[in-house]
Amino acid sequence: DSLLQETTMASLMPSTMIPESKCPPLWANGPDVQGHHSFPNRPALSGPKKLTQSPVTTGSSVLAMKYDGGVIIAADTLGSYGSMARFPDLKRVLKVNDSTVLGVGGDYADFQFLSEIIKQKQIDEDCKDDGFTLKPKALHCWLTRVLYNRRSKFDPLWNVIIVAGMQDNEPYLGFCNLQGTAFTDTVMATGMGVDLCLPVMRNAMEKKGGLLSYAEAKATLLQCVRLAYLRDCRSWPKYHLASIDANGSTIEGPLMIDSDWEFAKGVKGYE
Repeated sequence: DSLLQETTMASLMPSTMIPESKCPPLWANGPDVQGHHSFPNRPALSGPKKLTQSPVTTGSSVLAMKYDGGVIIAADTLGSYGSMARFPDLKRVLKVNDSTVLGVGGDYADFQFLSEIIKQKQIDEDCKDDGFTLKPKALHCWLTRVLYNRRSKFDPLWNVIIVAGMQDNEPYLGFCNLQGTAFTDTVMATGMGVDLCLPVMRNAMEKKGGLLSYAEAKATLLQCVRLAYLRDCRSWPKYHLASIDANGSTIEGPLMIDSDWEFAKGVKGYE
């Protein structure tokens, strides 16, 4: 009787409870209740979907300000791998055309991805040869849409971008970050430069009572680059300096800040 009862119970057990057996498909060439259906016209995933949720190689501050007749922008050349000064010769200032320049902080790989798209946009504009060029205001607006779109997908491009250029013979300076937040202003900074350098640039303009000359703006930015290097452990003494005016855009560098370490000879007790 016990053997007959065990045989009867085994025949009533569902096949899913027996690991050696496999359930039949729910329909022809379809999935069974134990597996996943491979939908047609969809790429097979080799694992969970991966998104960039944190930057790897990053750049620090970008500094920019309008001057009388143009815009000047500076960014150092360091790419930090976490807290390590891993790549000391990166270029974080991109010349788009004669009227537009970008300065980018944040994840360098995302900047490379964006720069390739922007360069192709400029190539397409050149190929059309219709007399129109990519202007800074248009590029700034496009970047806000791209960054906000990626943020809404929870896959942000981890960058903070400053767009500098000449728009209708007037200096233009626009900001956009990885959340898609955007605005325009007369002086701008990213990273630690917001706390360290914006007060210096604003103070210089308040003393002048308006926009600085090119020489004054350049001296102010060099002071800010030096200040960032001395106070921000993710900054570097080498930098690129870009200027955009009615005659076009130029990028100088890499340049080196002038610093005096003679006082170090008097430091004792660390031999």
